[in-house]
Amino acid sequence: MSDGIIVFGEDWSGLPSSTQHLIRHLSHNRKTIWVNSIGLRHPRFSKYDLKRVWIKMKAIVKNLPRSETTTPFPVVAPRAIPWPGNAVARLINRRLLVNQVRSVATAEGISQPILWISLPTAVDVAGALGEKGLIYYCGDDFGSLAGVDHEPVLKLEHELVNKADIILAASPELARRFPKEKTHLLPHGVDVDLFATPTQKAPELPEKSPVAGFYGSIAEWLDFKLIAGAASQLPHWKFILIGDIKTDISVLRPIPNISFLGSRPHYALPSYSQHWQASLLPFKDNAQIRASNPLKLREYLAAGSAIIATDFPALSKYRDLVHVVHDHMELAHALEATLKEDCSIKRIRQKRVEKESWEARANDINKLVKRYL
Repeated sequence: MSDGIIVFGEDWSGLPSSTQHLIRHLSHNRKTIWVNSIGLRHPRFSKYDLKRVWIKMKAIVKNLPRSETTTPFPVVAPRAIPWPGNAVARLINRRLLVNQVRSVATAEGISQPILWISLPTAVDVAGALGEKGLIYYCGDDFGSLAGVDHEPVLKLEHELVNKADIILAASPELARRFPKEKTHLLPHGVDVDLFATPTQKAPELPEKSPVAGFYGSIAEWLDFKLIAGAASQLPHWKFILIGDIKTDISVLRPIPNISFLGSRPHYALPSYSQHWQASLLPFKDNAQIRASNPLKLREYLAAGSAIIATDFPALSKYRDLVHVVHDHMELAHALEATLKEDCSIKRIRQKRVEKESWEARANDINKLVKRYL
């Protein structure tokens, strides 16, 4: 398809989101512009927020056309006030964003684009860019997602749902919230080639001790008591957590066999998940997790590693390949059981997701666009 597409998503950096994976494939046959996040809450006077504001301001002042991550299309740092729901901010943002994005679209030769919005705070540009259609891609429950001003963002989402021609929902729980006549379930995909192709073991992984690993945001939705209990129960195991620390982890710090490696590039993750003995999905039971469809679930499967998880709905299709646990003792027993697994199970896990690539998901979207837009 040759339609241009303008995407309002999260910041293009760090570990790729589902939107980034999809747009990489959709951009193969259409001109694309990516607009970084406007923000889902107004900034607080915290170290994290001040640093984030400083980074965004530098990008705006320098008028950086692209992020540091190489992309085949422009990545726009939006000139906008991050204050969801504020009437004055909305009026200012609409004018600033429309002028800014229209200028880039003209330079790229894009007219009558498809408008793709992943964050409700971008709803104010809807109808102002001459778009031929609007896609709302919903990957999260904005009523429970941590770090969001829930009430105003939900109101913006309601506006977005009314304006959208196509709604794509990443989980059945999310899909049930929207009008059936224009909502389509689009589960996450996986980069099969990256995660299933054998790669060398990461040097940080120990040679002798079994390893239970996790990668992703180390945030408040992880069950730290579960991890701490199992690690204390299994001192001969190493627990390795990869990712940015975004919450208090004092309950884990004193435990000697728990290590924090910080973030790692997405392309490097298979060098960990292919070689540690068990991949963890140790989530709390809350509304955010019940509506989620974690990218790492399919990535763990593609890597072939044993998976141990607390219970949440997105496991349903893969439950026969996952050890589901409810407390730290069950986690400890499940970890020990992985050491006795038959090696053939690795290929069974990989085969389950080999047709669930991001390319396949993008092809599904192209069919919907052709049908409805």
